[in-house]
Amino acid sequence: MNENRYKGMEEIRIDVTKQTEEELALANEHAQLIFKFNHSMPGTAEYDELMHKIFPTMGENSRVSTPLTAIRPHCVRIGKNVVVMPGCLMMSAGGITIEDGAMIAANVQLISNNHDLYERQIITCKPVHIGKNVWIGAGATILPGVTVGDNAVVGAASVVTKDVAPNTIVAGNPARFIKAI
Repeated sequence: MNENRYKGMEEIRIDVTKQTEEELALANEHAQLIFKFNHSMPGTAEYDELMHKIFPTMGENSRVSTPLTAIRPHCVRIGKNVVVMPGCLMMSAGGITIEDGAMIAANVQLISNNHDLYERQIITCKPVHIGKNVWIGAGATILPGVTVGDNAVVGAASVVTKDVAPNTIVAGNPARFIKAI
């Protein structure tokens, strides 16, 4: 995917009090699938089937571990050879793309939506884009509108508020440039 795909993308606003019956039914279906997934035995056909129902566009040789928390998982795109470790939170109303070869460590939060400061029933959404061969350390948080460039590393427990250049290491809260790779 092209890293510039999301540059300049307008913020999407969703009023959660005005969801359609279809949107509510889809949210309920996803909640039930994720519950079943989190309570199924890893390494079984049931586990794999549920994982691919939750993420139908997931690339080959990719794996998402339980427990998983995902809101609007139909807005998540996962490439090939991606590893998502246990405890991942995906708030994906704004869209989340995880490119080929990315490694997402335990307890990472990928957050593409937030609440409006004044109208809190409105969620504001901007996509999160994780580039190819990115490594996101345990407990890191990636905030709405952030692109993590190809081959970048995000240190454990970092809070990423701005785009991360390709082939760099960032760490801290807020995440800052550490060095080029």
